[in-house]
Amino acid sequence: MNARLDRIGLGRFAGTGERVARAVTIASVSFGRSLLWLLAAIIVGCGVWMLLPLSKGNSAEPVKAELAAVEAAPSGDAAATVSPALEAQAPAMAELGRLRISSQTWRRGGLGSRALVTFTLRNDNDYAVKDVEIVCAFARRDGSHLTNRSRVLADPVSMKSRKTFAHIPVGFINVNADQAKCSLVAARRA
Repeated sequence: MNARLDRIGLGRFAGTGERVARAVTIASVSFGRSLLWLLAAIIVGCGVWMLLPLSKGNSAEPVKAELAAVEAAPSGDAAATVSPALEAQAPAMAELGRLRISSQTWRRGGLGSRALVTFTLRNDNDYAVKDVEIVCAFARRDGSHLTNRSRVLADPVSMKSRKTFAHIPVGFINVNADQAKCSLVAARRA
């Protein structure tokens, strides 16, 4: 066919068409191979992600029994059935008698993944307290529990006073968290 087109001076166009067809074929083959490699990388990435363990803080586990027992101080006959772990915390729990959180707010920080809590501790005791441990429970808008985060505050709170702790980083939280409720767990005399 090239010989016939060469007679009329169009031979170079026939060669160009063959080169374009060959380039299109090579491009489509390499594009197909690229898609296969991308698919293989996605499958391997998903497999690795499925094998990773769940983060302890972001799971929707119920509150531990020890933590729930610390929040609700035992009274009467229930005091006789206190576990040894709670007996060790009894001196710390006694310090909570007249220590409370009078106000609290929270906001997101760190690109929306960290909780920053602002609260005021009111100490009505006749002694100063330090090493105050708080636990903040985060929940969705509908009230279902997401995660708990705890923090120990080393700053002392003087007797018969109140102290505001502003923008305290409590930890990483779930992106669906909409509500937070902080409570006191333990404290020591200063």
